[in-house]
Amino acid sequence: MVANFHKGNATGESSPPVVKLFNPCGAATWLFSEYDEENKILTGLCDLGMGCPEFGSISLREIMSVAAPLPIERDLLWKPEPGATMSDYMEAARDKGKIVDYPNSERAFAEGV
Repeated sequence: MVANFHKGNATGESSPPVVKLFNPCGAATWLFSEYDEENKILTGLCDLGMGCPEFGSISLREIMSVAAPLPIERDLLWKPEPGATMSDYMEAARDKGKIVDYPNSERAFAEGV
């Protein structure tokens, strides 16, 4: 994620997401593609479960301080869809109103491809 941060700043390219975090006691989910190590800021897709996911940045400290009965967890079984970039995930999230695991596969399925 640190490499994606430097690459994105240099080229403006959309990197693939690297890590998925979730609230085991709620609907919040995050997909992150970049990490600014110096400032401890994650960049990616944030979905608080209210039907309007958005792309943005959040401090790692803020995510870890979410008050819930259980801490925020990393989805260890999640793998990004091969070839999908954060832009693909953002477009699918806008269409569905939530973060989806396989944006290109779901779009192809919906279009009957």
